[in-house]
Amino acid sequence: MAFWWALIVIAFAFVICKFLLMLIPSNVPSIDVDASDVIDDGHPKENSFIYIPSRRQTDKVQCYEPATMKYLGYFPALKPDEVKERVAQVRKSQKVWAKSSFKQRRQLLRVLLKYIIEHQQLICEISSRDTGKTMVDASLGEIMTTCEKITWLLSEGERWLKPEYRSSGRSMLHKTSKVEYHPLGVVGAIVSWNYPFHNLFNPVLAAVFSGNGIVVKVSEHASWSGCFYVRILQTALAAVGAPENLIEVITGFAETGEALVSSVDKMIFVGSPGVGKMIMRKAADTLIPVTLELGGKDPFIVCEDVDVPQVAQVAVRAALQSSGQNCAGAERFYVHKDIYTPFVAAVVKIVKSVTAGPPQSGKYDMGAICMQDHSEKLQGLINDALDKGAEIVGGGSVRDISEGAVDQYFPPTVIVNVNHQMKLMQEEAFGPIMPIMKFETDEEAITLANDSKYGLGCAVFSGSQKRARMIASRINCGVAAVNDFASNYMCQSLPFGGVKDSGFGRFAGSEGLRACCLVKSVVEDRWWPLVKTKIPKPLQYPVAENCFEFQEALVEALYGVNVWDRLRALVNVLKMLTDHNSTGNNSKRRD
Repeated sequence: MAFWWALIVIAFAFVICKFLLMLIPSNVPSIDVDASDVIDDGHPKENSFIYIPSRRQTDKVQCYEPATMKYLGYFPALKPDEVKERVAQVRKSQKVWAKSSFKQRRQLLRVLLKYIIEHQQLICEISSRDTGKTMVDASLGEIMTTCEKITWLLSEGERWLKPEYRSSGRSMLHKTSKVEYHPLGVVGAIVSWNYPFHNLFNPVLAAVFSGNGIVVKVSEHASWSGCFYVRILQTALAAVGAPENLIEVITGFAETGEALVSSVDKMIFVGSPGVGKMIMRKAADTLIPVTLELGGKDPFIVCEDVDVPQVAQVAVRAALQSSGQNCAGAERFYVHKDIYTPFVAAVVKIVKSVTAGPPQSGKYDMGAICMQDHSEKLQGLINDALDKGAEIVGGGSVRDISEGAVDQYFPPTVIVNVNHQMKLMQEEAFGPIMPIMKFETDEEAITLANDSKYGLGCAVFSGSQKRARMIASRINCGVAAVNDFASNYMCQSLPFGGVKDSGFGRFAGSEGLRACCLVKSVVEDRWWPLVKTKIPKPLQYPVAENCFEFQEALVEALYGVNVWDRLRALVNVLKMLTDHNSTGNNSKRRD
């Protein structure tokens, strides 16, 4: 009894000490990042004017606010030689960083985390100005996900990058077997505009923590924010004594991206399936690994046994998440016929209350669409559906927009009587459109959900968690949420990615972290130098006449399904070894 009491006391003391250590402020330096040129203080700037985008591609990446078309400046479209020079600089720094300790890498993450928490408003404002998303969407999709990734890496990152010992099997019992994870070198990333902060930090954090350098080509639609965010990263590197140029951001168009693919040791791409295929073709020239996170047409399935008003709120949020600023939203809604009418009514009621406006104002539910002419694409999808029998039953009004705003707002639209012959149900919309289709059975819902060239994620809602889990398990996608929506990305221990035209490879989790590594298998003697590798006599050159019989018996001794057969074969192995040794000794004596 005294023994157990001692264990309890020790365990209790351990918990108390750990708790007290948490109360001690960690020694994390603060960093000062110059943001004077990106803060919008409301005063006119010398270069402040309404920008009229040109369809002609130049040697400059022009930046402007999609909500107001205010000009933000420009960045150079780098030429291939300039890209290769940047990669070469990163490669030199990476060779030094590869030898860094996990302690130093964790300190880098803590510095970044501290800065992000202390400058949430600044980061969200910059994201809002560059993409048109609202401040709250920026906080949900940019700040929280990035903080969660950093926290997961701090907690578990080193564990997943340490050598992992594996079993050695029957024939190699005298060996130890392990998998080592070494940096690949320089990782390249081409990221989309919809999450300019997180899409930059996401590959950077995984690459740098695993000992790599990284060059990120930010989207031509979000270069202004990306070129500020990299200042945060580079300032944090300096604060922990990391080598210069370990992280670089480049700007440009297709030519710039192609040069990056040709220069690095691994490519990560977030974007459209069409561009993803181009990157794969280019990566084939140098045979580098590629991770692709492409489009999505995520189904949102609602069974008849749910709380309709509550799920309707989630559904509208899911639709607005894909409103041209975010891509984690659902794009196809399947509702059981028994609740179809009340569900549509609840959704329409919510949508009619939605307002759009300048993204930095907290009172608006959605902001401007980032890309010019995207509204035309969305309207085209709706027109095709209407021509084929669909009906619009609800559309939020774009009201209360300031005088300085421009016409880059698309109202959230609820559309019914849809089917899979309509482009709206097959092509990625990336806009605030809710096409709602009814189903009768679970089997039909599964069939409809799988009738897509995409396979990124899904969300399934039911009063029975077992039922929702069963439906989700049969949908061909990489990410599934049961009675929830888009919660997977907040669980950074889980891999994120899709199948089919949604790409392959994974971000996040141990899978995403290890994807930035050279995976090396290592075998060595377990009891060196007492036991060393030695080829059995019958197999040594020149091989003995009974070498095959020996090998045959050895295989059965190791892998025979019957223990008696294995013992009999082992006796034969030992007998042949003994006979061979005796023959060898007699030959030596005759000599």
